[in-house]
Amino acid sequence: MKTREELERRVRELEAELAALRPGAVRARAVRYRSPAEFGGLPLVSVATGPDPARGQVRGHAVGIVAIGDVATGVLALGGLARGVFAFGGVAVGVVSFGGLSLGALAAVGGLAIGTVAVGGGAVGWTAMGGGAVGTYACGGGAFGENVVDARRRDPAAVEHFERYGLGPICAPAPSRRGRQGIAGR
Repeated sequence: MKTREELERRVRELEAELAALRPGAVRARAVRYRSPAEFGGLPLVSVATGPDPARGQVRGHAVGIVAIGDVATGVLALGGLARGVFAFGGVAVGVVSFGGLSLGALAAVGGLAIGTVAVGGGAVGWTAMGGGAVGTYACGGGAFGENVVDARRRDPAAVEHFERYGLGPICAPAPSRRGRQGIAGR
């Protein structure tokens, strides 16, 4: 026969399951997959989304060479929070990252991008391109830094830098004839 504590615990579990089955109750679907193939002790593919009460996880934590999950860590990571060599996610941290908030050691692309080369609505980096850009070489609507190309300034060092890396058409287009002649030159 079961003890009183065991029965009370079981009643709590059944009440929780019953509450989840009620109409209108939001049920998060959990997915867990780990490929049998491994490399360096990590699964080749790991997928983890949704809650896992057995592990005490509210969000899925995927760890693998290719990781896909609420929180993903891998060489290629895709998730709400993605950490990896190549990271794609809401918050992405990696060597090369793409995300809403993107932190990249080499390159970052996103709404707010911070990295050696940063491209985004807001970009901070050695080379920064965006609506608001801050960097040693900055290009954008509002650019701040040592060498800038924006509506007010066109530093020769910045023009040369962006042209050297093939970004001249984007960041340092030649001024139009009309711009050089002004309104009177029409």
